[in-house]
Amino acid sequence: MQHQIHSPVVNLLRRPNGPRDRQLLAGDSVQILETNAGWSHICADKDAYVGFVRAEALGAYKEATHWVSTLATHAYAQANIKSPDQLSLSFGSRITAISTEGGFVETEFGYIPQSHLSEIGVLLTDPVEVAAKFLGTPYLWGGNSRMGLDCSGLVQAALLACGYACPGDSGDQEQNVGTLLDPGTPPRRGDLLFWKGHVAWVADANTLLHANAYHMAVCYEPLDSAIERIQSQGDGPVTAHKRP
Repeated sequence: MQHQIHSPVVNLLRRPNGPRDRQLLAGDSVQILETNAGWSHICADKDAYVGFVRAEALGAYKEATHWVSTLATHAYAQANIKSPDQLSLSFGSRITAISTEGGFVETEFGYIPQSHLSEIGVLLTDPVEVAAKFLGTPYLWGGNSRMGLDCSGLVQAALLACGYACPGDSGDQEQNVGTLLDPGTPPRRGDLLFWKGHVAWVADANTLLHANAYHMAVCYEPLDSAIERIQSQGDGPVTAHKRP
């Protein structure tokens, strides 16, 4: 049965009260596999990720009309920036418009500035530019929001916003995203480099853009020194160079 996430950010757990594997955002549609003792076992429609969420985080499915295309936004009590803010929504959240008023879109969460939204079906064109929106965002294992995200969360957010299908974990991304390039192929903007358990965007021929635990943030890092650092810290060499 199809439902959707009804809270700004929800942890997708490996088991009830277990560790976080990923996160889901407001408006993400899911299939409920089973509900028991206040926990729903669900499968996310956007990437087929399976896990557990609190049943109270789910609501009836509504066809989304817009998505949050700025890094974050607020939902206000009225169509007025001086009215109380009800909650914050992260980039990629999906909402259903009720009406428009004075530059705001009315939603079940409140009134959201229309300039912070794009209509469903409107895609961005440069995944690296999308990823760069998150510069300085704290690193969070399994994170998928403006409040915190990890390497694969950053890649997924950027690719989904540009219309590419993308799994949630770096290992699955290495297997299923893009075309594998021959060793020695010069890196260019928009390529992905993979390590065991890590993935990074190539921002330009000499620079990576990635969410990483070393800096505990989304940041730029010189490509050659990053490759050397990652290998020296025990995480091995680059395992794949791919082009979406």
